[in-house]
Amino acid sequence: MLEHLPRWIGALMRNIRAGHSKLVIADPALELGSVVIDLSSPAFANGGRLPERFTADGEGVSPPLVWGPVPAGTACLALIVEDPDAPAPNPLVHAIVWAIPPDEHRLAEGAIVRDGEGGADGSDVGRNSVFAEGWLPPDPPSGHGSHDYVFQLFALASTPDLGTNPGRSEITSALAGNILAAGMLVGTYSRGEPAQLGGGALNAATA
Repeated sequence: MLEHLPRWIGALMRNIRAGHSKLVIADPALELGSVVIDLSSPAFANGGRLPERFTADGEGVSPPLVWGPVPAGTACLALIVEDPDAPAPNPLVHAIVWAIPPDEHRLAEGAIVRDGEGGADGSDVGRNSVFAEGWLPPDPPSGHGSHDYVFQLFALASTPDLGTNPGRSEITSALAGNILAAGMLVGTYSRGEPAQLGGGALNAATA
C-alpha cells in the first residue's frame, strides 16, 4: 500500500507522527501497576529491526512471540500491536488478539490471522486499522524514517464479552481497571533509511 508512496512525500511528512504517548499501554487511565510480563521474540531483539518477512516487503506474516509467567488469578491475556510513528492522529493498529488462555506462553510465527468467530482455544483476533482481522504488515512510507512497532501484552483479571471482532476502543475500555500485569516489545522498520543491524549500519535504500 504505502510502498508506492513517493519518497519525497514520506520525507515531507517525517515529523508528522501519532506519538508514543498515545499508545494503549501509555494511557494513564489503565493504571498498569508495577508487575511486568517478560515479552520477547526469537525473531528480533527488543528495539531491533523486524526481519523483512514480517512486513509488507516480505511474506507479511506475524512474528513469533514468547512470554514468561503471568500473575496468579489471570483470566486471559490480550495483545495489541501499534505503530505510534504513523503519520496519523492515533497509532496505527497492526494486530489485536483477545482472550488468550492464561496458560499459553507463545504465539507462533504466522499465528495472527483472520479467525472469524475465534480460535479453538477461545482466543479471538480483533480488528486492525484497515478494519480487517489478522496481522497488518508494517508498511511505513519511504523517506518517513524509522517506525516503532510496539507489541503490548496485558494479563487481565477477567474476560469481558467483547463479541467476535473487537477493535482498539473496545479493547482499551475492557483493559481499564482490569490489568494485573503488562509487557512490551518494540521492533523497528523503515524504507529508504540507514538501518541499524547488530550495531552496524546498512544502506537500506530499498528495504
